[in-house]
Formats: sequence, structure tokens, C-alpha cells
Amino acid sequence: MNQPSAIVIGAGIVGLATARALAIRGFEVTVFERHEHAVGASIRNFGMVWPIGQPTGPLFERAMLSRSIWKQICMEAGIWHDEVGSLHIANSDDELAVMTDYVEMNQAYRDCTLLTPQQTLAKSNGVNPAALKGALWSGMEMIVEARVAIGKIAGYLEEKYGVNFHWNTAISQVENSTVKSGSRSWQADEIFICSGAEFETLYPEIFMQQGITKCKLQMLRIISQPEGWRMGPALCGSLSMIHYPGFHATPSLSQLRKRYEVEYAEYLKWGIHVMAAQNHTGEITIGDSHEYGLVHDPFDKDFINQLIIKYLKTFTHFKDNSIIQTWNGIYPKMKNGETELVMAVAPGVTIINGLGGNGMTLSFGLCEQVIGARFSSQTL
Repeated sequence: MNQPSAIVIGAGIVGLATARALAIRGFEVTVFERHEHAVGASIRNFGMVWPIGQPTGPLFERAMLSRSIWKQICMEAGIWHDEVGSLHIANSDDELAVMTDYVEMNQAYRDCTLLTPQQTLAKSNGVNPAALKGALWSGMEMIVEARVAIGKIAGYLEEKYGVNFHWNTAISQVENSTVKSGSRSWQADEIFICSGAEFETLYPEIFMQQGITKCKLQMLRIISQPEGWRMGPALCGSLSMIHYPGFHATPSLSQLRKRYEVEYAEYLKWGIHVMAAQNHTGEITIGDSHEYGLVHDPFDKDFINQLIIKYLKTFTHFKDNSIIQTWNGIYPKMKNGETELVMAVAPGVTIINGLGGNGMTLSFGLCEQVIGARFSSQTL
């Protein structure tokens, strides 16, 4: 029996997750990336593997599957990762009420608990104690340095599974079982389009028909903290509970949202919620904002960065808050509320896209499920 072959377009997190799921099932996998390394949304994020943000049920299970795959790859490839968990900080009674609801609803399914102010400060000396009412602790979250990890995963797949990467190769056409880059062409049994918003170039009509928008986010990075200081868990302000669907079933959230619509109207307008994660060098990534539309201003808005910094200081207390980098990223998101787009556009040609801002958390699990369901009989 001949070895099945597959082509994956895109070497971001979705493309790498797809390549892995195919390779472990015996496929000869070739990945095409238009740049010399991944430069898109996959490296422009917190590096958070974030199960707490997903609602209990299939998406949470997918996030935990992703986390287990992340951990396996990090261990085998020598990729830095930190299983620090997370703290959502409450500075008011209504914020604490949402966290109380969350724990009551999820404690049977997740590693989560409500902490007193004293317990919170014992978990992290990066928390601002001034107005602290308590915190939601979750032990599931893991941090990687996306800027490093994505490239190392490609090397790992190449070394362990023989995945072949073609860098600086923009695929301009897909036809039947063939992909083309200018006059060059390659064939495979299966083709997977995992190129984020760039699949608009290959399938413009399908892109427009699917109700996809693009989200621009702004992020910042704080200087490596002095004397090796570590903040411990990833830290989140309570605005994050408005953003993540993992909290949307809590009865107290609607009341909290009403207050935020008055007190934090500008934050909600620009989709700002504030989180912080520390990498292996001691630098702290903070963000972010969410602007939706098919075309975005390429220039960052300083007032958005200032709003992020202002809110950050309400729940954190770092040794040095000096900003060393700012940037933006853009990713595709489904407007109809769907959590992903998995679509056969021709025999043997599948698009995997539209994970929104959950690529780091869900991609490995999603692609394992999609590829596993389709080619389970070929598992080695």
C-alpha cells in the first residue's frame, strides 16, 4: 500500500497542528509557507494555552486535548513552557460574584477555586493589593513563548516525522490535487488550507460567503523584570470575564456587564480586556484590544495602549512597567458565532480556519479531532 500524501498550506499554529495530526497517521506531509518563517497571528499573541476561556463541554475538552498535545511536544522538543495556571482578580463585589458562580458551576469539571485576598497574594506577588476582594484561581493554563515555540514546532515535526517544509513559497492556486506557486506545482492525495486570513487570496468567493471578519488586536511587552522576579500565574482583570465564553453562563455576569457598559464604555467599544503573561526571559506580554472589519488601519492607536496600561495597574503590581515593544496582529473570526470553519471546497481539499483568538488554545485539539475522524483507520 502506498503511503498517503498531504499538503498543508500555512505554517502557523493551525497548519502545524494539521501537519502533526496527519504525520502521526502515516501521511507524507509537505507544508508550504509564503514567508521564511511564521510571522502572523500565531507569533503575535500571549502564548497562552487557555482552557478557562472555553465553556464546559466539547470546547473545554478540545482545549484540554490541545494542552496535552502542547505539553507532549514541548517536552519532546525542548520548548520552554510554564504550567503556571491563572488568576482572575476581583476588585469589587460584583466581580467576585461572577467568580463565585463560575466555581460553583465548574468545580466538578475543572481545577478552579475562589481565593481570599490573602490566598491571592500568596499565589502571586504581582497582584495589586489596594482594592483586592479575592480571585478566581485556575490550575489549567500554560504559557509558551509563541515567537520561539512556533518555529521550534516546525523543526520538531521535520525531525521526528519527516515533514517537509517549503519556506518563502506562496501558493497562488489550488486545483484538484495540485497546488501551484507560479510555474512550479506539487501534488498530494489531500490538501489542507490553513493559512489564516490569507485563504481569501485562494478562495475569495468562498471567503466572502462564509461570513468571516478580521480582528485586529493591539498588544504590548514589558521589560524583563529585575533580579529574576517572577509573577507566577497569568494575571487577568475582570474585564476578561466579559470577553471569554467560559464565563458567559454565570448568572451574575449580566449585572456586571451593565456596570461595565457605564464605567468602562470606552474599553468595551474597542474590545479591550487586560491580561498579562510572563515568558522565560522575564518579559511580560500584556493586552489586548479587538477591532473587527475586513480592512484595518495598519497603524496602532496609542490611546488603546494607554487604556490597556491604565487598567493593568488596577490589578497588577510589577517591579518595572517599562514598555519595550508594541505591535498588532490580525486573525479571521466567524461572525455567526461558530468557533471554527472546517470546509471541503473540492474533493480532497479542506479549509481549516476561523478559530478567532483561540488558535493557541484550540488548534491542536481541533486538528486532532478533524484529522482523526477522517483518517482514523490510518493511525499508526
